[in-house]
Amino acid sequence: MPLHPDKVLYTDGAPLPVIPVCEHFSGNEKFIRKTLALQRETARGDKAVFDLICDLEDGAAAGAEKQTAEMVAHWVASDENTFGRAGVRIHDASHPHCMKDVEIIVGQAGHKLAYITLPKCDSRMDALKVLSYVEELRTEAGVKRPIPMHVMIETHNGLREVFDIVSLPLIEGVTLGIMDFVSGFAGAIPDTAMSSPGQFDHPLVRRAKLEIASAGLGNGAIPIHGITQEYKDPSVVEGDARRAREEFGFLRMYSIHPDQIGPIIRGMQPREAEIADASAILLAAYAKDWGPVGYKGKLHDRASFRYYWQLLKRAQATGTDVPEEAREAFFS
Repeated sequence: MPLHPDKVLYTDGAPLPVIPVCEHFSGNEKFIRKTLALQRETARGDKAVFDLICDLEDGAAAGAEKQTAEMVAHWVASDENTFGRAGVRIHDASHPHCMKDVEIIVGQAGHKLAYITLPKCDSRMDALKVLSYVEELRTEAGVKRPIPMHVMIETHNGLREVFDIVSLPLIEGVTLGIMDFVSGFAGAIPDTAMSSPGQFDHPLVRRAKLEIASAGLGNGAIPIHGITQEYKDPSVVEGDARRAREEFGFLRMYSIHPDQIGPIIRGMQPREAEIADASAILLAAYAKDWGPVGYKGKLHDRASFRYYWQLLKRAQATGTDVPEEAREAFFS
């Protein structure tokens, strides 16, 4: 039997992680439980099609940091977190409660924690400090698997150091915090650049997005697109997600309203024709022990096989139907 594509196509390094293409923010107990319930309702088999990120920072009540962190840890560790796809956004590295967040979340819920998100990551040292403490605490707590971290770049210095930041081990995702980033220009960028279409068109914001995506993709971390403020018109949300994926290379996106989840997933999904072509090319290569194959008048080898395999894995992760023969060969 030919080797599985993950065994033969990535001899020089690990592929990008395959995680859900949407993560939905919830900042209080009611919304966390509703989101966990929605995860179960929309799951495909034993996999969630979107992640929950519990917010201890901007989306949480100020002045009750300890109680909020303990509440979040309770629900992340609970049976309601059926798929283990709940992450937590902690406070930034300069906040006095940052390390206490880590202690509570990792100590009480590390065994089911999908990832930690560090906002306002201003430097490689910020990320390294938090990563090191997470590793120390998860070892003490007897959590056998490493806990990955996502970083939010929201400052000029963070953008300058983004390639160094995401080159650290266990950095799984990187995003641009657009509102803080634009605010950091002290009015030199208009507020229209915080929302669509300005967030895609303003040259300084475009540059930042391209730097984020390049840093992530070049270091094995998923580029995560920030929010869209629109939620009443699903076509706008889906269009923003598709534009983020197809123009900028983002492979995941934040949701701030439940009605955004479906459109984001659709916008991040590969198109039906792309999936059909990828399946046909990979099945032909699989039948030839991953030797070169011709398809529609073009020659393909392992260089393009890697592209189509990543595309097919993204389709599977979004709950998109993959042709049965490809599903049985590669995902069963």
